[in-house]
Amino acid sequence: MEIILVPSILFLVIVAPIWLSLHYRYKREQGKGISGDELYELEDMLVKVDKLADRVQTLEKILTEENPKWKSETKRSTASST
Repeated sequence: MEIILVPSILFLVIVAPIWLSLHYRYKREQGKGISGDELYELEDMLVKVDKLADRVQTLEKILTEENPKWKSETKRSTASST
């Protein structure tokens, strides 16, 4: 009986409180949302997406000037390949 009683008391007095505090600290940090570094990376990606969208529009304008039917041709070739 004493063999089980001593480790159980030690667990309840020492291990369990530490375990619970670390668990809830982790949960609290997880709920805070994104960090400053993640926010910076997100804003950087949004700037890159805007630049890429501008490039696509420019390319579409160039293609339309060279061949006004390129969109319909592209749609037809894509539809036939699927």
